[in-house]
Amino acid sequence: MRIVATLMVRDEVDVVAAVVEHHLGQGIDALVVTDNGSVDGTAEVLQSYADRGLVELHRDPVHRKQQSEVVTRMARRARTRFAADWVLNIDADEFWVPVDRSLDLRQALERTPLSLNAFTVPVTNLVGSASQPGSWAKRLLYRDQRSAEELLGVGVHAHPTPDAVHRGESDVVVAQGNHFVSLASNGQPDPAVAIEVLHVPWRSWAQVERKVVHAGRAYESNPDLRPSPRHHGMADYRRHAAGRLLHLYALRLPPQESLEEGVARGSFVEDTWLRDHLRALVEEGRAHQPELLAPLLADVPADLEPERHADLVETGALLTALERETADALEQSRETMRLARRLGSERDSARRALEEARSERRELARRLARQEKASPPPVADDVRRVGARVLTGVRRRAGRLRRVVRARARAATGRPSRPRG
Repeated sequence: MRIVATLMVRDEVDVVAAVVEHHLGQGIDALVVTDNGSVDGTAEVLQSYADRGLVELHRDPVHRKQQSEVVTRMARRARTRFAADWVLNIDADEFWVPVDRSLDLRQALERTPLSLNAFTVPVTNLVGSASQPGSWAKRLLYRDQRSAEELLGVGVHAHPTPDAVHRGESDVVVAQGNHFVSLASNGQPDPAVAIEVLHVPWRSWAQVERKVVHAGRAYESNPDLRPSPRHHGMADYRRHAAGRLLHLYALRLPPQESLEEGVARGSFVEDTWLRDHLRALVEEGRAHQPELLAPLLADVPADLEPERHADLVETGALLTALERETADALEQSRETMRLARRLGSERDSARRALEEARSERRELARRLARQEKASPPPVADDVRRVGARVLTGVRRRAGRLRRVVRARARAATGRPSRPRG
C-alpha cells in the first residue's frame, strides 16, 4: 500500500520540521510539499529535506489563498506520480496519528478498506500557557475540550472541522481548508484503527499574529473567495486591525491556574503525547534532522508575565462579551429587516388582490350594463309579473265592491235582487 501526504506551507518555521519528521516517522511513503513564498526560513528547512530525497518540494509564491487549487494539484500528483492508495492533505500545524498510539498511520491505513473511498478524521486543538515568541512543544500539553459556550467566550466559533482522507485519484478535487473532497464517502473506519489530528494553531503570539495577517491579506487579494462572515480567520483579521487580537490570544491560552481549574471541570485534558513523541524521535535517533527539533524542545518558559496575562485575559473577556452583544444586536436588526420585508411583501400581495377584486367588480358592472341594453333584464320581467297579479287582484276586489253596492241599492228600493247566474 502506498500512502502519500500533501502539505502547503507559508512561514511556519517553528513547526514545519516537526510536522515533516512526525509524518515520515508514521510510515508515509512520500510527502509532496508546496512552499507558498515563505520568508522566515521555512523554505530553507524544506529544501534541506528535499536535498535528502525525503520530500518533493514545489514552490508557489502567489499569495491569493489558492489552497484548494494547490492542494488539489498535489493530491492528484500523489496518485499519478506516486501511485498513492491513500492521500492525507495535512496542514502545517497538524499531527495525524492513530487514536491507538500503539499503531502508526501506515498500520492503521493498511487495515482500513479502500472501499471506504473517503472518510473524515476529528481535529483537536492543543493549548497551554501563552508566550510572546518561543518554542511550543513543552507548553501546549492540554486537549481543548471546552464547550461551545466556553469557546464563544474566547472568540472561537467552534472546534475545528474534521479533515478528510481519500483514495488516490487523478481527478480528485480538494475543497478550501482540506475538510472536504469530491469523492463520496462509504463510511468510517473500524474504531480500532481510527485516526485523529492534533492541532497546534496558537503556538505563540508572534506566530498567531503573522498567520492571521497572512491569511487575511491573501483572502482580500482574491475576489473569487468569499469566506463566511463567521470565518474564524477573517474574524481574527478584523480583531487584529482593531488592535484586539492579542487579548483574544491570551484569552484562548489561559494562565496555568485557569488550565488546572479547566482540567477539574473537564474543559481541558492533559495530553503530553506529542511532546514525548517529538523528544523520542530525537533521543532514539529516529529523526532525520534532529538539530531542527531541538529548539522546539528547549526549556523556554512562557515570557508573558502572570500580571500582564491576567490583564489581557480580563480585557479580552470584556471585548468578547461586547462582540457577542454587538453580534446579537446585529442579528436582531437583520431579523427585524427580514420581518419588515416579509410584511411589506404580504402588504403588496394584499394590495394586488384588492385591486384585482375591484377590477373584476368593474368588469362585472360593465357586462351587466351591456346586457340590460341588449334585452330587458330578468328583474324587469319579475316586476311586470308581480304588477299584473296586483292589478288583477285590485280588479277583482273592485268588482265585488260594485256588486255589494248594487245589492244594497235594490234592497233599499224593494226591488228583488237579480239572481246570479
